[in-house]
Order: sequence, then C-alpha cells, then structure tokens
Amino acid sequence: MRNGATLISIIGPPASGKTTLAEALARVLPAGLIREDYAGNPFLAKSCLGQTELALPSQLYFLLSRAAQLSLADWPAEGLRVSDYGFCQDALYAGWSLAGSEYGLYDHVARRVGKLVRPPDLVIRLDACESTLLERIARRGRTFEQVMTAQFLRRMRLSYEQTATRLDCPVLDVDCDRTDLRQAEALASLVGQVREFVVPP
Repeated sequence: MRNGATLISIIGPPASGKTTLAEALARVLPAGLIREDYAGNPFLAKSCLGQTELALPSQLYFLLSRAAQLSLADWPAEGLRVSDYGFCQDALYAGWSLAGSEYGLYDHVARRVGKLVRPPDLVIRLDACESTLLERIARRGRTFEQVMTAQFLRRMRLSYEQTATRLDCPVLDVDCDRTDLRQAEALASLVGQVREFVVPP
C-alpha cells in the first residue's frame, strides 16, 4: 500500500458505468469522490464533433485537470478516495485523437506531469459489449457521444484491456453485461472484493 490516502480508480469505455459505481462506492465504503471534469472541458464537444484543431487543447485540459485532482503535492495523508476515471486513460485518448507534432507535444507534457500524480492502489475495469454501450450512450443523450460507433468502442475496449495488464497495482475486472452493479447484491459482492484489497483487516 502506498503512503497517504488510498486511491481506487475506475476505468472503462464510455457508458460502462464508471461514475455510477464511483458514487456507490464513495457512499458505501465510505470514500471521497473524485469526478472527471468532462463538463468543464470547453473544447471536448466540438473536438468530438469534428473540429480536429481542438483535439490537442481538449486533451491537455483533461491531462492538467486530472493531474490537479490527483496531485501528489496535495494528496491527503489518510482516508480513501474513489475516482471515476484512471489517469492511465489519458494516454489512451491522446493516442486516438492526436498524431505527429501534436502528439509529440502532448507526450512531452504528459511524461513530466505523470510523475506528479498519485498512482492508484486498486483499479476496477468495467467492460460491456458494444451494443450495451451504444444503448446507454443513446439513453443518456450527450450530443458529443452520439458520433461513437461500435467499431470505435470495440477499439476502446481492447485498449483498456491491454492497458490494465500493464498497471502496477491490482485490477478487478467487471463484465457489466453479466453483472448489474446497480443491484444491491452485485454491488455488495464487489464492495467485499474491494475491501480485501484496500481496507486492512
């Protein structure tokens, strides 16, 4: 276990249930909740809808926002925190949206910023099939997500799976097609597993 407050990060493709689970864990464990600031990103929607010149500022916004939220310098000395994203996902999105000199600039900044970020003690990776994700994306109605295709989501799922194998911490995998974490029994089972990793006996 690393020094300071314990960090649980939740990763997975859009609409896999990251925020819903983070809110539930924060309530049940209990823990402090760290939310991804997608609503505050002024470049995100237009970037997703085709304004490619905004891809770099959108990605840098997320990078710096996440680094500020997970800053080692400001990390609490004790307790438990749950984030509805993993810092590791920043590089995934940058790899999909940036190329050439723009990616080079992003990578230059990210390598330095990453050294200042609190790594997770436990990662929970959520996954669901493309049809489930597309149904949820349509239901929640975020305009900038409507351009996501099954092919894009399949690529994202594979990238998250590969990234999880390289993480320097335990990873809990949850198949959200088989496990409905909105149900009390399923949530209780996952909470039990989480406590085995992050809460001393």
